[in-house]
Amino acid sequence: MPERPPPAANRPPTRRISLSVDVVLLTPHGRRLTTLLQRSADPRARERWELAWDAPHGEETIDDAAARVARTALGAAPALVEQVGAFGDRRRHPGGADVSIAYLALVPAGAPAPVGGDTAWFPVEELPALAPRQREMLDGALAAVRARLDQAPIAFRLLPPTFTLTQLQEVYELLLGRRLHKASFRRALQAAWLVEPTDEWRSEGRGRPAQLFRYAPRRRRGGRRGVRFDGLGG
Repeated sequence: MPERPPPAANRPPTRRISLSVDVVLLTPHGRRLTTLLQRSADPRARERWELAWDAPHGEETIDDAAARVARTALGAAPALVEQVGAFGDRRRHPGGADVSIAYLALVPAGAPAPVGGDTAWFPVEELPALAPRQREMLDGALAAVRARLDQAPIAFRLLPPTFTLTQLQEVYELLLGRRLHKASFRRALQAAWLVEPTDEWRSEGRGRPAQLFRYAPRRRRGGRRGVRFDGLGG
């Protein structure tokens, strides 16, 4: 005779797991890669600044929640919002969430600063103290960008629709965290067939005007190649 399940009164109570969606917003400012942080709303918080985050609302999916969090913090939709991963360790989170889903959001260079004094862009190498789990998520987002940089068009998400090759190289250098050899970079870029010239030119200081390019990968036999960075050190 099959055993009966224990009475409900004897079963351990089901604990509701709290979930947060945290967004790492990145954009170039000058020669530095920066991330958007917001001032903590809790005056008792150990850290004064934190990544933009919230819990999903109602029937909202986590992807929709991430888009909303990014848009609210930035004041506009970013160029890309992509999931990085789940963080469920016991490291402290500003909202005390049991599980956090981290997202990466990229913002083109020249984006206006958010209105108000509760948000600010910080260079990624000079961050204020963050809650341990949020710091881990930010580091994870940067690692994810660098791991995919030579195969995905991530750098172009940080640029306006048209750009100079110097601007493009500077973005790659910011994301990689190292200098690249100019001539070698341009040869690798040409081999990857990722950009095409426009009829526009822009002055870059005292030298001759620089031609503007746009992202326009061409299909080729064997699939699209990314920019390979081996041996491109400056």
